[in-house]
Amino acid sequence: MNLMIDFLDETNELLEANMTEINQLLNFTAKLEKVEADTEVSVTFVDNDRIQEINREYRDKDRPTDVISFAMEELGEGEVALSGLDLPRVLGDIIISIPKAREQADEYGHSFMRELGFLALHGFLHLLGYDHETAEEEKIMFSRQKDILDEYGLER
Repeated sequence: MNLMIDFLDETNELLEANMTEINQLLNFTAKLEKVEADTEVSVTFVDNDRIQEINREYRDKDRPTDVISFAMEELGEGEVALSGLDLPRVLGDIIISIPKAREQADEYGHSFMRELGFLALHGFLHLLGYDHETAEEEKIMFSRQKDILDEYGLER
């Protein structure tokens, strides 16, 4: 199983080790979730101004947030699914605010890497169809997140 992850660090703050860890965590998750080989996902690291701009533009929420996911497999109005083409599956984009990740790591008393992993995993699970709009969905998604982080070994 090899997830193809395209990393972009617009902040130039991350270490190679951070991206390697996220790559390993998302590949571990993809294996657990039985995601087919050669599936593509992008992970972009931004500052608070950029994530606030994205949040405002796409979610009508004019404030910075920690992570936003854009699933490519959800068809918008008037979009048509492509089938019969031998293309890799493209799950979508995960956008993470580095300042928010640092702030939340301090707030929760765990490492920056733990928070970064949590946010990447959270965004990835959204791309796989998990959600937390209802209490039941939240229970399922958050329980799955905790199980994966524990099994992977990225602990608080």
